[in-house]
Amino acid sequence: MRNIVLGVIAAGISAALGWVARTYLYRRKLRRKQAFFGLPDNSESLLVVNRGATGPELTVMRYDVFALLELAALIKDCNAHAQILPHDTARQGFGERTEFCVGGPASNRRMAAHLSSLLPGVRVNVDAEPGPDRGCFLVGSERYRVENGREEYALLARLTAERSQNVRPVFLFCGQTSITNQATTRYLARNHERLARKYGNSPFVLLLKVINSQAYGPDVVELVEDVTRAAQTALPAAAAPRNTHRAS
Repeated sequence: MRNIVLGVIAAGISAALGWVARTYLYRRKLRRKQAFFGLPDNSESLLVVNRGATGPELTVMRYDVFALLELAALIKDCNAHAQILPHDTARQGFGERTEFCVGGPASNRRMAAHLSSLLPGVRVNVDAEPGPDRGCFLVGSERYRVENGREEYALLARLTAERSQNVRPVFLFCGQTSITNQATTRYLARNHERLARKYGNSPFVLLLKVINSQAYGPDVVELVEDVTRAAQTALPAAAAPRNTHRAS
């Protein structure tokens, strides 16, 4: 009988220790995720999205809706809350609340402002007229053209305001097409743990390439390179692109 009792006690202690260990690991993982996204328990965040071109109402492109859903799941996992704002109504600074800004500067004024003030080494061709350079990215001296449905680029950035006491980051999802916006948010959702280990709470800017989206949608994404330094270094007055990247 004594051996049975001791066995039950030992099993109970082992189960309790296992539960404590799992709880500790879960909480540590959650805290790291919250720190990376700047989303402590019950905090507020902003989802800034572009309007569709069909009218003054808040209409969002289908792939941008999917991007918002990807981000909403991340925010919920951090036990935080989100407010969705159209880009032309988000007239406020940043740093007090984590911000997720989705869409290119041609349709998202908030994104255009962030690129201008935070990433002076990035230029995006926003010409409405069709042409080979429409939607092209210029990052430092490198030019990245879009081949719709075949080879498209996007920037994923985590940034904070310099000389600010507010430490909540702004995440930028700046794609050449709407499907690349979703691809960028999905890339973050799948790789945030690796990015947190590599960068911690430091800023970064990554150039991503979406491969053959007409066949694979937003799922096949390659990391081209870390362009943090080039993106944060102001371009000279007359920046001449050195190379042109396009689909082979």
